[in-house]
Amino acid sequence: MMQQSGGAPSFVRKFLIKLFLFCLFVIAARFAYVVTLRGELCDHGDFCFFSLPENINVVVGIRKRAKPSSVIISINGKPAPAMPKKMPELWTSEGFQKSVRFYSSIFQDLISEGFLSPSYKVLCVETQTGADVFALKEIGVDDSIGIFKKAFKPLVISGLGFKQPFKNDTFDFVFSGSRMIEKSSKLVDFAREISRTLKPEGFLVVHTATKDEYCLNSFLDLFHFCKLVKLRDIGGIDSKMPFIREIVMKKVSGYGDIKQIIGQEMGNQSVECSVPGYKQELIHKAEPLIEEEPKKPWITLKKNLQNIKYLPSMADISFKQRYVYVDIGARSYGSSIVSWFKKQYPKQNKTFEIYAIEADKTFYDDYKYKKGVTLLPYAAWVRNETLFFEINNQDPSHKNVKKGRGMGRILPVQSSGSSSSSGDVYEIQGFDFAEWLKKSVSERDYVVMKMDVEGTEFDLIPRLFETGAICLIDEIFLECHYNRWQKCCPGERTTKYQRTYGQCLDLFSSLRESGVLVHQWW
Repeated sequence: MMQQSGGAPSFVRKFLIKLFLFCLFVIAARFAYVVTLRGELCDHGDFCFFSLPENINVVVGIRKRAKPSSVIISINGKPAPAMPKKMPELWTSEGFQKSVRFYSSIFQDLISEGFLSPSYKVLCVETQTGADVFALKEIGVDDSIGIFKKAFKPLVISGLGFKQPFKNDTFDFVFSGSRMIEKSSKLVDFAREISRTLKPEGFLVVHTATKDEYCLNSFLDLFHFCKLVKLRDIGGIDSKMPFIREIVMKKVSGYGDIKQIIGQEMGNQSVECSVPGYKQELIHKAEPLIEEEPKKPWITLKKNLQNIKYLPSMADISFKQRYVYVDIGARSYGSSIVSWFKKQYPKQNKTFEIYAIEADKTFYDDYKYKKGVTLLPYAAWVRNETLFFEINNQDPSHKNVKKGRGMGRILPVQSSGSSSSSGDVYEIQGFDFAEWLKKSVSERDYVVMKMDVEGTEFDLIPRLFETGAICLIDEIFLECHYNRWQKCCPGERTTKYQRTYGQCLDLFSSLRESGVLVHQWW
């Protein structure tokens, strides 16, 4: 009997211990869910064991608890939360305090200049810890909120710069600091979302590290719904970001409709165009043209490739809508696309869309399984029509061998009753390259073009000017074909082309004088 009576308390004790451990596990799981998955603070809702005084001061003397934003809502429709009763440790850290002091100074300057007001509704985009939001509330701009992919409430709610959880025309002021906009993988969507949520006449302030005029103008083109108000260079927050360019813009009235903005972007380009001055400035930095006809062009022009000053080596190309490489006369995939563009062209870690334009059907199989490359199996021409394409084989035994295959060229258009093909001559569909380019890219894209078309450049280049498509191209690598000295036969010129080196030089010079950055290709 004594053993039985001693067993009951033991059972109860074990039960209570298990119950306690279970409750402890539930609390731990709740904590992990709130902090890790939802990005909340430990004092979220009723899950708070300790609280701090309502008027606690942090950093430079924070004002009394700010009231929650009046109209700003989070993704789930709940009002933006007020300042927490329990102070997060991050807010007292040296790094956070330093950031708050930096942003407080920035925002106070913007208030004094009339770009920001305590009554404004403010959004800070892509702010991880919300130091900029904290600074805004510190100086009296209470109706402020930040967004980041992971929330850090109450300062930052979950959201992305290119996918904001807000209604149209919500904010009077939008701020993007810490060069976060430069790190965005979807710059176009980023800009469109700001145009949607920023009120007409509202202000957009961005901190970037851009220094050159090319990059600045690319940035302004991206945010074309705004006009530039002020530009200033300031010292950065730390050694990791020692320099900041602050760009202040104001949204132009009439750009509130996002459909209108997209429609303007997709609209036809103007026929007449002029290359902007900031692009023309790059030409002064480019390598000089070879003015004297080379005795051995196959050596001189190839060596000249080492002297080329690529546009991305002279300017920052970050703020572009898309990055496009067009190879006219691409031949095989391993030719200029792989051996030169992929390996040598400085792309600044940007991913380029590649278009290979090749009329010679022998090379078509090369592109069947190549990702990121679009083959246009036509001849680049000045209009849409059927052409005849000739392959010049010096050695008939190489007729069907890619390595020894000669260069193809467009023949004069023959009458419809002529024979369709004979030997190395066959029909090919030609297309209006200039019109295709105008429909495929915009002025906000970064476009690089290589042209090797066996003499047709004297037709295509004038057509690019005639249609205004020339202004869509940032950089051209052009091989000009003329009656050059032959490698096989010293003292003899090729009879394949009738143009002279002087005419080629005139073509290059006219392009550069018009503001087009062109290089001599071989």
